[in-house]
Amino acid sequence: MNIFRANVQLILLPPLLALFSVGQATAQAPVPAADWPSRAKAALSTLQGKLQVPGLRQPVRVARDRWGVAHIYAQNQHDLFFAQGYVAAQDRLFQMELWKRSGQGRLAEVMGDSELQHDIRARLMRYRGDMDAEYKSYSPDTKEILEAFTQGINAYISERTRPGGQGLPIEFLAADFEPEPWKPEDCLNRMAAYAMTGNGVAELAHAQAVTEVGPEKAVGLFGFDPPAPLDPPPGVNYAGLSPELLKELVGSDRRMEFAAQFKEGSNNWVVSGTMTASGKPLLANDPHRIIAEPSLRYIVHLVAPGWDVIGAGEPALPGVAAGHNKKIAWGFTIFGLDQQDLYLEEKNPGNAGQYRAESGWKDFHIEKETVKVRGGKTVAAEMKFTRHGPVLWEDATRALVLRWVGAEPGTAGYLGSLALDRASNWEEFEESMKRWKVPSENIVYADVDGNIGEHSTGLAPLRKNWAGVLPVPGTGGYEWSGFVPTEELPHSFNPPTQFVATANHKMIPEGYPYKVGNEWAPPERFQRITEVLEQARTGHHALTLEDMEALQSDVVSIPARKRQAMLRLAPGDAPDLYRKMIVEWDCRFTRESAAAALYEAWDGELQSAVTPKQVAAGGLKLRSVPIEHLVDEFLASASPDERNEMLHSTLHAAADKMKKLQGDDISNWAWGKLHVLRLRHGLDQRLPASLVDPAAVERPGNGTTVNATYGPTLGEQIAGASYREILDTSDWDRSVAVNTPGQSGQPGSKHYADLLPLWNEGKYFPLSFSKAAVDAAAVDVLELRP
Repeated sequence: MNIFRANVQLILLPPLLALFSVGQATAQAPVPAADWPSRAKAALSTLQGKLQVPGLRQPVRVARDRWGVAHIYAQNQHDLFFAQGYVAAQDRLFQMELWKRSGQGRLAEVMGDSELQHDIRARLMRYRGDMDAEYKSYSPDTKEILEAFTQGINAYISERTRPGGQGLPIEFLAADFEPEPWKPEDCLNRMAAYAMTGNGVAELAHAQAVTEVGPEKAVGLFGFDPPAPLDPPPGVNYAGLSPELLKELVGSDRRMEFAAQFKEGSNNWVVSGTMTASGKPLLANDPHRIIAEPSLRYIVHLVAPGWDVIGAGEPALPGVAAGHNKKIAWGFTIFGLDQQDLYLEEKNPGNAGQYRAESGWKDFHIEKETVKVRGGKTVAAEMKFTRHGPVLWEDATRALVLRWVGAEPGTAGYLGSLALDRASNWEEFEESMKRWKVPSENIVYADVDGNIGEHSTGLAPLRKNWAGVLPVPGTGGYEWSGFVPTEELPHSFNPPTQFVATANHKMIPEGYPYKVGNEWAPPERFQRITEVLEQARTGHHALTLEDMEALQSDVVSIPARKRQAMLRLAPGDAPDLYRKMIVEWDCRFTRESAAAALYEAWDGELQSAVTPKQVAAGGLKLRSVPIEHLVDEFLASASPDERNEMLHSTLHAAADKMKKLQGDDISNWAWGKLHVLRLRHGLDQRLPASLVDPAAVERPGNGTTVNATYGPTLGEQIAGASYREILDTSDWDRSVAVNTPGQSGQPGSKHYADLLPLWNEGKYFPLSFSKAAVDAAAVDVLELRP
């Protein structure tokens, strides 16, 4: 039962990098394929020795360990972040440059017409508020940190582009463009922030369902929790609205576009020292994103006066998003706040340049920009705004407008970590939560004094009179009245359960007074984590680091158990080999399991058979509907005979499908043969695939297991936990982590894909923290000098 399939319509897009087509004209002579590996080696960054880097104030030591993690030791804060920018660029400059251009709305300059609409949308989403308030929202010294970080990136660019120098990394040669200098505001990427917030696309899905099946039928398709009606406001016309209208609104995480119902998943948990062998808390986190080459995560260790923090973030941002410092540890999962609202503005029939507000007709605010497109073309873009925000779509009578938290200061993703990185106890952690606005997260906490806790945080609009599940009129009556105070969002400290676990499930309690969201990830991963931790607590099993590792790799599916129980109660014809396979299965999605493969095929057949019975609407696009919810409802409400017939007929149809896929011999069936991960670099049409594409690996798990390996029906893994961390407050040097496929994005680097085998087997490397442990693990030491 694949949550990925059940909750989304996958639109498989090429990676952001892949938009460079082979046939695109370049100014350079073609490089023979045989020459690329040697060129890649020659273009690798210098990781050892001494380098003079203008812009530093004092020397900085960078010790990379055998797993490619850079431990940066600086003598002042400016040099620390200057060096972080420089070091990240050494490993990931090409990736960072594309992310920057995605936020600026300047991808078409290097990629061509395919990115034109994206660029216009990105410019619409740009932050236009008070810049001083923006910087100070994250931390009082954010501007200084971003200035130093981007100076470090620029120092590396200057080093690689100076006359007679080494030249740029080969990705730029293959893509045929050069990086440009960075500015601090380039780190305040609102296009990336938009992708981290919800629920504009969902509102359009709901509106489409209302139009096609009516409010009463539509509300049953989505399973809102808490319940919310889908009653359109008087006079609102939803005809023609669908999630397709926002398809160009995607961030730099570009491997695919998520539709309305999928919540990017993650797992985290923290257990009290009362439950561990060491007597101190253990904290585990595996945030889920697209699995890509290069990785979306970048692990780094930052040491300077006032700083000693290690963990993972994104390469184009300073600081550490998930990890630990000397005193506290933390990790996050998405908290599904509704941080967007769509407004339907009525256009003036006599003047298309006006829209109706409470006080009468108002002029659209117009901004005009010129978008450059590769090949020399320029396109004039006219962007419209109302008092609620940017116009995303319009027809002759209506304008669809977005109001979202990204227009507020402090809502660039993950920069709230600049305050969190320096917290040293629960009180300071709680203060830092006020600065963490996007993405909205469930952040678990542990400290060296033995405390544990969790705070679900993010900027949550106050809606006093509507739930935010449908577009609303822009003429008044549906306005935000501030934001939910951070201290009134769900949180706990040293709970009596002795552990806290989150997995994107519903975190708000019953009767919660604020309308912050109605759609959450299914609870099965949370249920499985809780089941394992409860068994340890009640069985008096003292948990170890190895237990945490095993739980992060757990492939037991609770939904499969439930479906299995139904089949066990549904008598079949004897002998029924396929029924026997499922009934006797341990519900573990291991690579070698034939039953897991059959079950996944069965789940797909059930969805195909049940959905038409539940949705009697000819044109409704089911990608917007949580299909698994409909399957469960049908099986619960059907008569015993109807349910039994459905279970058996679809199971045998699934067996027929498996025979077509893997042959008649059941002993040859295996889930891992179907569920593989193929990492493709976006430039593998220009660079040899043997240089840039790691070998495919068979994967366990599915979208419902703790080891969440999301993908389409009977298909390849596309998303999941590229980064995992397990943090031991009893001894930070016992903490472990893993990234994939590697720390470096430079083809030919020894750290390009060296972590993929480790990650694929559910293994880890030591997250060295003390100076002694770092020195013992160091293999490449680089001294950066002013």
